[in-house]
Amino acid sequence: MLILDVLTQYGARALDRSFSYLYEGPKRVEPRFRVLIDFNGRPIMGFVTGIAKSDLTSAEIEEKNGYPIKKIIDVIDEEPLLTDALMDLAKQVSDYYLSPLITVLQAMLPQSLSPKLSSLHGPKIAYDTMVDLVSASESGLTPKQTEMLRLVAANHPILRKEAGSPAVLGKLVESGRVRLFRQERRRYKIPPEEREEPHEMTIEQRQAYEAILSSEKEVVLLEGVTGSGKTEVYLRLSEKVLREGKSVLMLVPEINLTPAMVEYFSRRFGNKVAILHSELTPGERYDEYRRIAKGEAPIVVGARSAVFAPLPNIGLIVLDEEHVDSYKQDNAPYYHAREVAIMRGRQEKAKIVLGSATPSLETKARAMRGVYGYAEMRHRIHDQIMPTTTIVDLTDRRNFTKDSEKISGPLLIKIKEKLDKKEQIILLINRRGYWTNIICPHCGHLFLCPSCGGNLTYHQSDNMLKCHHCGYVAPFPNRCPECGASNLMRTGYGTERVEKELNDLFPDAKVARLDSDVGKVSRNVERILREFRDGKYDILVGTQMIAKGHDFPNVTLSGVVLADIGLALPTYRAAERTFELIAQAAGRSGRSSKPGEAIIQSYNPSHYAIVYGAKQDYESFFAREMQERRAQQYPPYVYLFLLVFSSLSEEKAVASSGDFKRALLSESLATVSVVGPLPPFYLMNKGKYRRMLLIKSKKPDLLRPYLKRLVSRYGGKGGVDIAIDVDPLDY
Repeated sequence: MLILDVLTQYGARALDRSFSYLYEGPKRVEPRFRVLIDFNGRPIMGFVTGIAKSDLTSAEIEEKNGYPIKKIIDVIDEEPLLTDALMDLAKQVSDYYLSPLITVLQAMLPQSLSPKLSSLHGPKIAYDTMVDLVSASESGLTPKQTEMLRLVAANHPILRKEAGSPAVLGKLVESGRVRLFRQERRRYKIPPEEREEPHEMTIEQRQAYEAILSSEKEVVLLEGVTGSGKTEVYLRLSEKVLREGKSVLMLVPEINLTPAMVEYFSRRFGNKVAILHSELTPGERYDEYRRIAKGEAPIVVGARSAVFAPLPNIGLIVLDEEHVDSYKQDNAPYYHAREVAIMRGRQEKAKIVLGSATPSLETKARAMRGVYGYAEMRHRIHDQIMPTTTIVDLTDRRNFTKDSEKISGPLLIKIKEKLDKKEQIILLINRRGYWTNIICPHCGHLFLCPSCGGNLTYHQSDNMLKCHHCGYVAPFPNRCPECGASNLMRTGYGTERVEKELNDLFPDAKVARLDSDVGKVSRNVERILREFRDGKYDILVGTQMIAKGHDFPNVTLSGVVLADIGLALPTYRAAERTFELIAQAAGRSGRSSKPGEAIIQSYNPSHYAIVYGAKQDYESFFAREMQERRAQQYPPYVYLFLLVFSSLSEEKAVASSGDFKRALLSESLATVSVVGPLPPFYLMNKGKYRRMLLIKSKKPDLLRPYLKRLVSRYGGKGGVDIAIDVDPLDY
């Protein structure tokens, strides 16, 4: 009889422990297997964390323990789902982010292998039936059989459907000339790229490469201006690691950056590359995951979740554009791929490289204090000059013509100039949709999301109102629901509106739009980026996804249509995000032999984030922003923990958050301060009222045990749920 310690598939904190089950069946079962269990009268998925053998019968075990113990229903797996190292990593992530272990495991594994009941309906291994040659003897065969045998002999093995007539094939199998066998099918194949030899490194690239290798620190910041050639350094480091028989994990912040990075690595390393990101179908992701686990691809390129790829013997982990927010998961377990990569790199004794033209303040500060190593590249390849930048003051009406209220005169002139030269333009507006505010001018009714309270944005493409926070959608009304007025006021604008205006102003130009609405259709992003790079479009309008990491040789003008959008958000990172976005967008221009220009439109032209962003002056911005962070006590001077209390009753959410704060402060912990309870920017979520506490601490490891205990005490009580976001990027 085996006694199994089993985690349930439920991520509730009250269930964040193992439960005992019995097993005496014929199947092999080990830790890190999934098992089907009966929990509270329902069949669910369980995950085995430990096993003990017993010579007692089930009745004797129950009598000894004093309570009945259920038997598992079935064993699902034939091999452990995770290695010892990945299981240890899952526990580290769970401890650091104060998240139930099962939520981490579910984030680590693809759908078909996840410890969820729904995984049983996920894709399985796909097979093709193949035909292989056994004997080439044609003696006694009919002409049709001879024809098929010669086809197989010339091309074996081939797919059964390629062989031809099933009847003829059956005769060849009966006569022992050919045999049938099953071969696993890959549902996703990286397009083959023409192989290339390594480029000659510039002096700065060589210096950065050697600085990274010689650094005694396991984590090294590679700070290189846009266009300085950081990717070539990543490739050279990868070459060295592969020669040593180790593997490489290459992370990019956005799915749309994956194809370009895969192309770079495929050109250099051929079929040694695998890809992992959420835009793969479940079947494709399952195949790639298994291919990596079997050691068939020593290089993995992917987005955030690829940090959990089952790569053995990792020698190098790279996070390109390490500053980008999308490395942080916005639901449980709220992990940040950078911190998990560092945990994993230390576990594997690998080198971790954090690359960026605009490093996050936390990373830059750690490099300056000597916690991380440091390498820099201050010049573009071939000494290409940085783009010249102009800030246009949107409050000065002289900067506008009668042609447009959104695109200023100076920007319109430059767009026409570049179009006349057959050069390309990128225009960034970090807001999607057509109109961003709908209001009734008669009664003042503002169209807000009933689920979270956020503004509803009008999308002309499908004539819908949409909430960009929680996903709520509704048909666009013809009349005000309050007073019945029909002439609703529409204000604000996003990517759809700018796209239409460009089509009206420049009817001969080919305009493409790229935002998350367009990206909902599989492979749309990859297709549009490829077609823009190939010159099929003249102007690309988009949100932040077009501002990072792309290399378009013919782009000579970058425009930021409304640079102030991010500054209005109530977060301590507003200035940093605005600076990064402007600097990165400007950096897309002039990356080949043609000089580049950037025009930044702003209602706050003197704000330091906009001034330094336009100049791509990271050092000046860093110095100024660090002063602000020190004065307000925000990272990197303190660590943050965000607790969000949710309830159907607003009074209960307020009361629970207040009780929690008083209980925490009663512990008299040094270097801990609590802000709140505060209403969040979005007061509601999924119909529940919310309040939040922001906890600041200089010694987070001392605080964690207290938070864990208090969350267990208050979470789930009185219908109040508590979510913990460790190192939040927003509040």
